[in-house]
Amino acid sequence: MAEAHQAVAFQFTVTPEGLDFHLSREAVRQLYLTGVSSWKKRLVQAKNSFLTGVYPASPSSWMVIVMATTGSFYCHVDPSLGMIARIRHCLPESRVLGGEGRTLLSSALFASGVWLVAALVARQALRLLLCYHGWMFEPHGRASRATRIWVVLMKVLSIRKPLLYSFQTSLPKLPVPSVEATVTRYLESVRPLLDDEKYGKMEALAKEFKEQTAPRLQKYLILKSWWTTNYVSDWWEQYVYLRSRSPLMVNSNYYAMDFLYVTPSPIQAARAGNAVHAMLLYRRKLDRGELPPLMALGLVPMCSQQSERMFNTTRIPGIQTDTLLHLLDSKHLAVYHKGRFYKLWLYHGGQLLRPPDLQLQFQRILDDPSDPQPGEERLAALTAGERVPWAEARARFFSSGRNKRSLDAIERAAFFLALDEEEQGREPGEPGCMDAYAKSLLHGRCYDRWFDKSFTLVVYKNGKLGANAEHSWADAPIVGHLWEFMLATDKFELGYTAEGNCRGDPDTRLAPPQRLQWDIPPEGCAAIEASLRLARALAQDVDFCCFAFERFGKGLIKRCRTSPDAFIQIALQLAHFRDKGCFCLTYEASMTRLFREGRTETVRSCTSESTAFVRSMADPRQTRAQRQRLFKVAAEKHQQMYRLAMTGAGIDRHLFCLYVVSRYLGVQSPFLAQVLAEPWRLSTSQTPQQQLKLFDLNQFPELVSSGGGFGPVADDGYGVSYIIAGENLITFHISSKFSSPETDSQRFGKNIRQAMLDIAELFDTPPQK
Repeated sequence: MAEAHQAVAFQFTVTPEGLDFHLSREAVRQLYLTGVSSWKKRLVQAKNSFLTGVYPASPSSWMVIVMATTGSFYCHVDPSLGMIARIRHCLPESRVLGGEGRTLLSSALFASGVWLVAALVARQALRLLLCYHGWMFEPHGRASRATRIWVVLMKVLSIRKPLLYSFQTSLPKLPVPSVEATVTRYLESVRPLLDDEKYGKMEALAKEFKEQTAPRLQKYLILKSWWTTNYVSDWWEQYVYLRSRSPLMVNSNYYAMDFLYVTPSPIQAARAGNAVHAMLLYRRKLDRGELPPLMALGLVPMCSQQSERMFNTTRIPGIQTDTLLHLLDSKHLAVYHKGRFYKLWLYHGGQLLRPPDLQLQFQRILDDPSDPQPGEERLAALTAGERVPWAEARARFFSSGRNKRSLDAIERAAFFLALDEEEQGREPGEPGCMDAYAKSLLHGRCYDRWFDKSFTLVVYKNGKLGANAEHSWADAPIVGHLWEFMLATDKFELGYTAEGNCRGDPDTRLAPPQRLQWDIPPEGCAAIEASLRLARALAQDVDFCCFAFERFGKGLIKRCRTSPDAFIQIALQLAHFRDKGCFCLTYEASMTRLFREGRTETVRSCTSESTAFVRSMADPRQTRAQRQRLFKVAAEKHQQMYRLAMTGAGIDRHLFCLYVVSRYLGVQSPFLAQVLAEPWRLSTSQTPQQQLKLFDLNQFPELVSSGGGFGPVADDGYGVSYIIAGENLITFHISSKFSSPETDSQRFGKNIRQAMLDIAELFDTPPQK
């Protein structure tokens, strides 16, 4: 086989005359080209590191200063006030440099010093400007003088086009709120959920904590904030994610969907080829820092640190805690189809495989008639079960030999690809279609997704796409950014032929994907089956309702003169009250990426203001004007809380870190114990659209995204994700558990629809069906 000979650089045999070498020129050529590609990548990364390090200065500005300083001598002007002469005097004697050469070198050294000082001053000024968040709290369209001056200075200092990490070292640190402010806001958040007696007890616990326990804990936390880049993120990753021993599937991982109405190609291998190639183009831009940083208002940069571990990353199970394995590069992909695992090389001759080449490779996998090896088909169920059994099985059965080599091929892959045998998402308007699509992406068959990989790309038989993402390395907006780029590149740049194939002719000389080999003993198969039983019980308990709300979108909501997010959050409170007859502690995810290494903060959406509005909707004595006023107050309160969370004045991350410090010090706090034990029975999140320029929904209204979702956080609660796509569409993803008699995702979905219409009717005539 020609492909096999190209897989090694040389062969040799022992003869009576000595060793007989047989070099493969093609293999040596491939090795050479791969090495050249690797060195090019290193040089690009070194260049970008330098450009990022001196931002907002640039090499061209250095050149201007050097030329101006040097040229001034020919005009008999000394801008250095004698410093150049002093530098010239300190230079060692050299036969190479004459008098004029020493003067030019001294001028260049002086100019470089001036340029470096100016760059450092500009960076410090930029950091101080980024500490200003007053713009966020001002009414839309009515900026204060301070904000207008701030905008001008920001534009001047960031006039040069930034790279992805240009602002990283200029971003401010996340501030530690005062205990007084945090406790006050906490008590305010639980007031609508507690009767007078329970609130009085909580108030007493809070007072005791604030006066006796908190001061000592706060000192340690402030010390940590000085010492570390972000006082929350490392503990959040470690204790909330990596030390959790529960299954990742359903409990932690989340999913992303394809276009809602469009499937660019119905051919599975072709869609996989374009999608994988687009993702690898994104990875190349990410490695080179060529992606622009995400900017609020087009002016304020957000932290890009989470993007570093998007590819080549796997969560490794441990007995007490998991770890994240991240490689600087990976040149292959791990693929799963019909119970078989494959290793697919992504480069040939130092170049990325083109979409038609990838389509050919995936089609070879789809056409492979071989059967799974013993234990291979359901192997990934180990990643779907509890972490301790998986860690023990990994150490016992996959730590050496063939199994270790094959497991390494999966864990060290760029990402994981599942070529699914099912068809999903074909008719989004058909009852149950989107629900099944969501469940398939969240847990699949419990053994056809590698839940430990940073993300698993799922390509269905009918060409639909989806992804399942692990949560510890980054939050959903990071995966969402990749997902938007991939969909846009697939649709507008790569495209397909009229038959649905990738454009171009494949290279049929490519070696086929390598089938991974396993030698799993009966005890290993038993461990796999045990994890699968637990995972199936968990998956079968998930109740999903996923639907597109098409009656109106942010267009009508903005006419109500409120933010779309506040509108939906208040509608969720109304829907929950109608669903359960009570209010509950509500989690809405907000980001803190305005700060360096920031991740998320909690917005406690159930407020006294929102509950007052909800009650008014159930009170026939309330007039329309009164309900409008209460809604406005509730919406403004929600927006204020969201702004506080984004600017580092949230409640929950501060209390979480105080609790971690208390555990380190061995301090018992009844207040913190009760705070962290409270269940989030309504957990919500908005899927943001971050790259609006990629999709012109006015020109292509069918290219709306379906968004994504997650599993229920509480056994008797709901998980709700929503995406506001375009002017007239909001897609909801609702999850709960069948085992809870208090929840029903379909019922809650109907309540959300009705709540949205009822609130819209207060301000405008609802759109006709």
